[in-house]
This record gives sequence, C-alpha cells and structure tokens, in this order.
Amino acid sequence: MNSLAQFVAVGGISLAAAGGSWLLREPPVEKPALVCDPAKLRDDEICLADVKGKVLWVDARSRSEWQANGLKGSILWNMDPKEDANLFESEALQHIAAAELVVIYCGSEKCGTSREVAGRIRRMDLGPPVKVLHGGWEAIKGSSPAS
Repeated sequence: MNSLAQFVAVGGISLAAAGGSWLLREPPVEKPALVCDPAKLRDDEICLADVKGKVLWVDARSRSEWQANGLKGSILWNMDPKEDANLFESEALQHIAAAELVVIYCGSEKCGTSREVAGRIRRMDLGPPVKVLHGGWEAIKGSSPAS
C-alpha cells in the first residue's frame, strides 16, 4: 500500500469515528441554575433576589479573589491565618454601623467561612442584620446585585 492510500484509509477511518461519535454522544448538560427557595433557607441566610437597601457586602474569600473580582464597595474579611483579624474588625466597624444590612459571601454554598465571619460581626452587635448569601459567589456570578 502506498502512502496516499494509507493516508486516505486513516483519514476515512478517523472521519467515520468522529462522525459516529458526533451522532451518538449526548448534548452537554448544563449545570442547573442555583435555586434559592426562601422557605428552605436557614435563619441566617438570604437569597440574592432579597438583598435590598443600603447593603454592606463582605467578601469572605481570599484576598486575591476579592481583588480580582470582588463586588464594588465590598470589604474583605476572611479567616486566613496570614491576615490580620483585628485589622478586618477595626476597618469594618464604620462600614457596618452605616449599613442597613450586612451580607457575607464566600466561594460557594459549601464554604463555611461566611458563617464564621457572620458570627464575628454579630458579636460586635452594631445593629444591622447580618446574613449569609445563599449560594455564595456562585449566586452572584452573572448577576449585578445592588450595592
């Protein structure tokens, strides 16, 4: 068999395999959108759609994530041992006292950092309700919450 015949044979087999794969494969499955049912929320959670008024957004993700894509006007407060927790608290005091609602978000629904930060803010007892965003950053992606 000469080179041209081999090339045609390999090309034909490849095209047949690719065509068969294209016909037989299932379409890609999109992840379902994060659903926030207020009836199923914990007492300390809030749905993104329910966030209104003069809100202080608190980003509980890493500093690099906050700097890369944190919400405009948000403050950073995470539990990274390399960060200064006392500095977070002192910088947050003025912002929290001026807010009607404090909403903390971290990377995802499973991230527990939001609840830790929320507990610290609640213990400061500065007045506004403190909520954890249901779904965290995943709920924010692709939407533009009011700040």
